[in-house]
Amino acid sequence: MKIDTIGVQAFIAIAESGSFQTAAESLFLSQAGITRRLQNLEDYLGVKLIERTTRSVALTRVGEEFLPHAKRLLGELAGSLTEIRDTGRLKRGSVTIACVPTVGVRFLPRIIQAYSAQYPDNHIKILDHTSAGVSSAVLQREAEFGITIAGSHHAELLGVPLIEDEFVLVCRDDHPLAALPTLQWRDLEPYPLISIGQFSGNRPLLDRALEENQVTLQSLYEVQRVSTALGLVAEGVGAAVLPGLALQQDAYPHIRVMRLQNPVVSRGLVLITRKTAELSPAAQALYEMVKAYPAQNL
Repeated sequence: MKIDTIGVQAFIAIAESGSFQTAAESLFLSQAGITRRLQNLEDYLGVKLIERTTRSVALTRVGEEFLPHAKRLLGELAGSLTEIRDTGRLKRGSVTIACVPTVGVRFLPRIIQAYSAQYPDNHIKILDHTSAGVSSAVLQREAEFGITIAGSHHAELLGVPLIEDEFVLVCRDDHPLAALPTLQWRDLEPYPLISIGQFSGNRPLLDRALEENQVTLQSLYEVQRVSTALGLVAEGVGAAVLPGLALQQDAYPHIRVMRLQNPVVSRGLVLITRKTAELSPAAQALYEMVKAYPAQNL
């Protein structure tokens, strides 16, 4: 059903002014133009709304009953249009993003704080997934954009490089490796380690780098979440190789974070969207803040 909002606007103007001429002037129309709009509305409704004589204009009974409904209709439409305009102009709204869990530890919180300070009324939903889950969420439109591990992605996704995140050794300060002034990957070989499972996007990247450098590690314990690995390290179960962004500074007072060398192994983090995506104004603002966030702030 096509709603004749133009005719409704003409009807209200005529009813409120009591004059076709005055109503036409208020809408910047000719008298013939506003008459035609009213007639089109009456033909569409199948009833007469206004009685017109040579000297006066009066509402019919149906016109009197319809007038408050017509005003409410245009008022709601104007309110909706204003809200949509403000959504774009003021970047208001809700944003859903997806990211690998470690991004939510140190990288994302500072950006969210800056974004919330600028857009305090906006609601942000964060879906923390595996790398594959992030891609899926963006493809399925569950999230407007995502932050994930660099690598091969679906052909419909566009990736923008963000930062490089080095892998580090995380161990307790009483672990034998904690006493070394510098640390190489081969130094880890004699010790049992806590590793992240195969479903993590970090695992194949690490396995490939170690194989290329002929380093063999003892993965005695396997977990699926970085938070689980940190808990085991904190209790002295073993040491773990984790992305540097996985650990909040000073979160565990007795845990050492040690840089690994020969080789330096890192993972790239990328910002992904669908190639054909039109981000909402609120999401676009957050996307630009993520893209522009300098790595030295971490």
